Amino acid sequence: METQAAVLWGQNEDWKIETIELDPPKAGEVLVKLAASGMCHSDEHFRTGDLGGIYPIIGGHEGAGVVEEVGPGVTDLAPGDHVVFGFIPACGKCPSCARGHSNLCDVGATLMMGTQYDGTHRHHSMSGIDLTTAVCLGTFAHHTVVNQASCVKILPHYPLDKACLIGCGVTTGWGSAVYTAEVKPGDDVVVIGIGGLGISAIQGAKLAGAERIFAVDPVAFKRDEALKFGATHVAASIEEATPLVNEVTWGKNADKVIMTMGVGDGSLIESVMQLTAKRGRVVVTNIHPMAETTVNLSLTWLTLFEKQLVGTVFGSANIRYDIPHLLRLYEQGQLDLDNMVTRTYTLDGVNEGYADMLEGRNIRGVMIYD
Repeated sequence: METQAAVLWGQNEDWKIETIELDPPKAGEVLVKLAASGMCHSDEHFRTGDLGGIYPIIGGHEGAGVVEEVGPGVTDLAPGDHVVFGFIPACGKCPSCARGHSNLCDVGATLMMGTQYDGTHRHHSMSGIDLTTAVCLGTFAHHTVVNQASCVKILPHYPLDKACLIGCGVTTGWGSAVYTAEVKPGDDVVVIGIGGLGISAIQGAKLAGAERIFAVDPVAFKRDEALKFGATHVAASIEEATPLVNEVTWGKNADKVIMTMGVGDGSLIESVMQLTAKRGRVVVTNIHPMAETTVNLSLTWLTLFEKQLVGTVFGSANIRYDIPHLLRLYEQGQLDLDNMVTRTYTLDGVNEGYADMLEGRNIRGVMIYD
């Protein structure tokens, strides 16, 4: 079949909207008509090359839609089912999945390379060029073919234009606070970088019982939004936050610091550690450029003060449990997805949406498809 998709042909180029040829699903795969796609910063990392790049690539990994066709061997999904894509697939069988860490799934690691599990492609340009897809999803399109391991069936009454956010950014930020940072009641928490991940981390920290939440971002609009979502204090920079956190916590500093910047910077780690209390934990959620290998950090913080520096992918969450779980929290009013969406776009507006993100005008942009 033919469909429309946003294709990136090279590093630092614009997304181009093109008609593409989409093969039917093979064994273990499903064809999904997309309803909406969140515009996560990770797709900008594909454009800049921070995550490497296998071009040409169809972007998008935050998506939700309706199943139209299933391939051989697919028994848990049927046409008409509503699904959210988990940006890291979960096979349920590999060692990581068996140990409860499906965010580190072996099958997911294979599919993240952008081809189907058998190493072939389902997406092609009209001239016959194979197109990879972002983490084997490619949600910047009206239709896509994905592996069943990427699909989480949800109840049909959830709005797909909000549910799509659960597939990456919301769960990653929320899980960074609740699972990876292990925020406890009474903790003081700092969140650095207030986009989709940061707002979700604030919501997770609030729900986990944090006493004070400090939101750090240079953009005034984002600081104002952070206060609406549960932050108690704001600062424009780490330099500004350091004396503030120290004063408010009576010299203890932050129990947990969650880094959700658009692009990580290893030179900042030392100053972040200075925000952190004894036995405190710094969680690195944001992506650092793959080529970056230098970090400013005195390891004395780790040995003499037992401070911790840890990483996380997908907020250490499990797509099979956490996607339905967070949608229930949304339904109960304990998780605000509606106000996270600052602006909506059509597929043709993909470049405008990312310009708005880079200029700090959005908490989250969402593309809505017919």
